[in-house]
Amino acid sequence: MELTVWGIITALIVGLIVGALGRLVVPGRQNMPMWLHMLIGVGAALLGTVLARAVGIATETEGIDWGELLVQVVLAAIAVALVAGVGRRRSVTYR
Repeated sequence: MELTVWGIITALIVGLIVGALGRLVVPGRQNMPMWLHMLIGVGAALLGTVLARAVGIATETEGIDWGELLVQVVLAAIAVALVAGVGRRRSVTYR
């Protein structure tokens, strides 16, 4: 696999979409900034691609690889839930 400028741009765009989908999958309100969801999405997209290829789910196809995308969204949802849960436990409210 060759690393090109367009490949990096495509990975970033897919990461942003995966981060948004991960946010939608997690129920409830996440008190996180949008840039953190994007960062989680990019990380989940990269890790999901590596994991899907290691397991044998990802294949070189024309168009969208739905199995790889599913792995990426699941990883993003797990990461969003973990980060939102950690942030929720740290917050202190005063009355």
